Amino acid sequence: EVQLQASGGGLVQAGGSLRLSCAASGFPFDDYAIGWFRQAPGKEREAVSCISSNDPSTYYPDSVKGRFTMSSDNAKNTVYLQMGSLKPEDTAIYYCAAASVKPNGSSWYDPDFWVYWGQGTLVTVSS
Repeated sequence: EVQLQASGGGLVQAGGSLRLSCAASGFPFDDYAIGWFRQAPGKEREAVSCISSNDPSTYYPDSVKGRFTMSSDNAKNTVYLQMGSLKPEDTAIYYCAAASVKPNGSSWYDPDFWVYWGQGTLVTVSS
C-alpha cells in the first residue's frame, strides 16, 4: 500500500520557520520524484517544490524560491521542506505527492503529473 505521510505543520508567526516532513512507503522511493503542493481555502492547489528521482535537483516556483528548501533522506524514504521567512499568504494545507516520471520543465506544476498524494498538513502563518 502506497503511503505518503506529511507532518510538521502548525502555527507560526510571520517571519518564522517551519520544517515539514513527508514519509513515504509502498513504492520504490529512489525511482520517484516527490513534490510539495499547497492549497489555501478557496484557491487552487499550487506547486511549491519538487525533487527529482535519482538526483538531487530541486525546483521551486518564484513565490517560494529563496525561502523554501526541499531535501531528501533516501535512507529514511523521507523528504523535508524547510520553510523560512514565512508570510501569512503561505497559510495553506501542504501536501506531498509522488510521481514515477522525472520532472521535465514545468510539467511538475500540474497536479495531474503526480500519481500518489498524502493527506496534508496545515500550516498557519499569523501576521
